[in-house]
Amino acid sequence: MSDVVNVSVEDIQDPGRVLDVREDYEWEAGHIDGALHIPLGQLPERLEELDPDVDYNIICRTGGRSYQATQWLNGNGYGAVNVRGGMDAWLVAEKPIVSDNGQQPTVK
Repeated sequence: MSDVVNVSVEDIQDPGRVLDVREDYEWEAGHIDGALHIPLGQLPERLEELDPDVDYNIICRTGGRSYQATQWLNGNGYGAVNVRGGMDAWLVAEKPIVSDNGQQPTVK
């Protein structure tokens, strides 16, 4: 098992380096503007969408799926860190989110 580096939501400065691995319905309800979205289960077949020269902040709802994604990405030569507490922590920190469903953004 590889060592996974964890960062807090306060450490994230560039939303373009955030990879959200939640499911589509979670993303549509609320996500970080500018983040990239690839659900965890699709990551192996969509790996070419990631830049191997970019270090990504991996986020999910609470940190479990993002931890798995971070391990997998690191094991495949990509730079990735796990966002501790996920989108729940993002909301607690009162950081902005947007939705794709025309409703008030929320975390599901």
